[in-house]
Amino acid sequence: MTDNDELKKLEAKRIALYKKIMSLGDFRRGTISVNYRKCGKENCKCAKPDHPGHGPQYLWNTTIKGKSYAKNLKIGPELQKYKDETDNYRTFMELYREIILVNEEICNIRPPLDMDDIEAEILKKKLRLYYRQKLKKK
Repeated sequence: MTDNDELKKLEAKRIALYKKIMSLGDFRRGTISVNYRKCGKENCKCAKPDHPGHGPQYLWNTTIKGKSYAKNLKIGPELQKYKDETDNYRTFMELYREIILVNEEICNIRPPLDMDDIEAEILKKKLRLYYRQKLKKK
């Protein structure tokens, strides 16, 4: 298989991955946990050693920019909605990682632009200036 054929195959794969992302629907970060809690009352049935506690309680939680968010979810449509959205997020992240890998393969195969000597010299000057300015900013 030539590089051109491989490039076309990878570009088609990238388009297919983009289409999958577009069809995902709503998604959100986070996880859903199932919790049982002991209330602390001495006479309650949850105080017995073999009792798991009150529950189940369903909790969605996530951390965004260092801040934690949590929400108690009601079993039924609300819990199902959050479950679907967090599942879609995990699918999105898998597709995201796959797109990066495909793009890196494309970058490795695609040759640099073909230019004449004058265009190449102009480009070299632009790149030197760009990286010189970038270095000064540090």
